[in-house]
Amino acid sequence: MTSQDADAPTYPSFDDLTVDLTDGVLSLTLNRPDSLNSLNRVMLAGIADTLASAAADRRVKVVRLGGNGRGFSSGAGIGGDDLAQKEAEGPASVLDAANDAVRAIVNFPQPVVAAVHGPAAGVGVSLALASDVVLASENAYFMLAFTKIGLMPDGGASALVAAAVGRIRAARMALLAEKISAREAYDWGLASAVYAADEFDAEVDKVLTALKNGPAVALRKTKHAINAATLTELEAAIGREREGQLSLLSSPDLIEGVTAFQQRRAPKFSDF
Repeated sequence: MTSQDADAPTYPSFDDLTVDLTDGVLSLTLNRPDSLNSLNRVMLAGIADTLASAAADRRVKVVRLGGNGRGFSSGAGIGGDDLAQKEAEGPASVLDAANDAVRAIVNFPQPVVAAVHGPAAGVGVSLALASDVVLASENAYFMLAFTKIGLMPDGGASALVAAAVGRIRAARMALLAEKISAREAYDWGLASAVYAADEFDAEVDKVLTALKNGPAVALRKTKHAINAATLTELEAAIGREREGQLSLLSSPDLIEGVTAFQQRRAPKFSDF
């Protein structure tokens, strides 16, 4: 073992986030399949912390961000345990962790590949679009579901989605909270490629292999140049989203939206 290997970081897994480094590929797998990989603060902080540790690790050639089970991510968790954790930690805890995770993906020096094999909703869309290559299964869809429960997009979504698809389509996604199929997402520019479900894993592996065997310095400089040209509004967007979302997180409409979602009925928003 060289001194460099001896000094290299190790990558432990976190609660509900599996981390593995194998043959140059650092895999981050969201692991709450029973809730379509809904996100909590620990998972999001784990993404940010792992990428911060890996940024200077020359063993890491490419990052794969994916989900276990049927979905990529259903967004921030709104189940009983998740809501209790948010109440104990404060309304900004998950929001700030999501913003840090998005920043970590965008700023990570090497390419990040999002493997979206199923639904990506809410801040799950933000994590996917913060990545450099978004590979979708034909079973996937993308959905900014925030307004369904009285919230607004966060995790930099207002900048990330608009940078990918333009203002009008971004507004459609954010205001109407529609499901955008994988094929439509590809046509719009949300996805880099779409594959048949039974071919998805093999096709993702091909892309990962191409990137990990590519010129690391050139890939790093290319990623930085593209992000610098297209995500100039990301930090400002995160700031605006944080201010607006914190206000909405204390509103009666959120309580009604979450209750209606859990009861599988249409919400009756108060508009105040």
